[in-house]
Amino acid sequence: MSDSVRSLDRQHVWHPYGPMPGRSEPLVVTDARGVRLTLDDGRELVDGMSSWWAAVHGYRHPALDAALHADAFSHVMFGGLTHHPAVELATRLVEISPAPLEHVFLADSGSISIEVAVKMCLQYQRARGRSGRTRMMTWRGGYHGDTFAAMSVCDPDGGMHALWQGFLPEQVFADVPPATYDPAYDEHLADLAARHADELAGIIVEPVVQGAGGMRFHSPRHLAALREIADRHDLVLVFDEIATGFGRTGELFAADHAGVAPDVLCVGKALTGGYLTMAAALCTAAVAEAVSADGGGGGLMHGPTFMGNPLAARVALASVTELLRRDWRSEVAGIGEVLTTGLAPARSLPGVRDVRVLGAIGVVQLDHSVDVPVAQAAAERHGVWLRPFRDLIYTMPPFVAVPDDVARIGEAVVAAAAAG
Repeated sequence: MSDSVRSLDRQHVWHPYGPMPGRSEPLVVTDARGVRLTLDDGRELVDGMSSWWAAVHGYRHPALDAALHADAFSHVMFGGLTHHPAVELATRLVEISPAPLEHVFLADSGSISIEVAVKMCLQYQRARGRSGRTRMMTWRGGYHGDTFAAMSVCDPDGGMHALWQGFLPEQVFADVPPATYDPAYDEHLADLAARHADELAGIIVEPVVQGAGGMRFHSPRHLAALREIADRHDLVLVFDEIATGFGRTGELFAADHAGVAPDVLCVGKALTGGYLTMAAALCTAAVAEAVSADGGGGGLMHGPTFMGNPLAARVALASVTELLRRDWRSEVAGIGEVLTTGLAPARSLPGVRDVRVLGAIGVVQLDHSVDVPVAQAAAERHGVWLRPFRDLIYTMPPFVAVPDDVARIGEAVVAAAAAG
């Protein structure tokens, strides 16, 4: 059976960020429970990636399983109809997100929530008679997704989307944010915004942690500067918390590190605990009122077929409820402590540029590109699943991982860095 799966996979299945057929053969997963993936050859690997940062509760969690197995209808269109799961989820998100976010637009995926956020920025400015404000400001080193508006605000040079230059809108980019607070960088942001204010609709950044663009950490104080800049020029401030939301950085939302609130907040990934695809763009009443008053649009011009899917909303509500029921702060802090200890030996390895930990995120950065197959094989020998990229070997374990499992992940990261 497994040989058949591999053969058919190679013939028909196009995997992300690669050619067809793929350069390497993917592992065949036959089961996933707790923090472990079971492979067709009987091996078990501790998941060091939370399935691209989404499965914060691990796999087959009873509360999330129950949310899907309940006697409930699977889907109804969200145009002209509503239902309890979507309303309860939206209400809960407003309750736990930074004030004054009040309204929730449910989307299919993280990338789509970014598309929605950019539309909010553009329609906000048009409603105020500024139809020339059509560009977004961001900083280099970011990653916001693979759809077109999202790609346009990713790093234009070092990111994954250089192929599309000339087709994507040209946005306004600040320098990569520094790892530690630098008041000169605030001045750089302020100067850039002032020079382009007449053409800017909004500012979009990943707060505190830049994810797939490089796994960089930066000072929350620069977020406060962005809030002041946005207010000065009447720009819509968007925080992309698709990767950082729901506790990953040690605060429920990364924005909480700075004590500031955006005008639009995008969440996804851990929203459903990795069970189903769903994301959301939350916004303030001021944004919603302006978009709704936009005479050219008549409202927000977006409407996914599966918007507000009841099953996804049910499991998202269960995921958020389960997270808040547990002592997630202690879980995340504990993971960070074990990773700090476990990754420390990597500092002495040749070719290692940096080792950093924040919340439940551990990163080893090399001074060269990772030999991915070699690094992954080294991690697998330690019983751990990792997916390095570019010059990074990193981990975002499920929050339910016990210290022994996190220690094993740390050993695997170090072994992968030594091999890769």
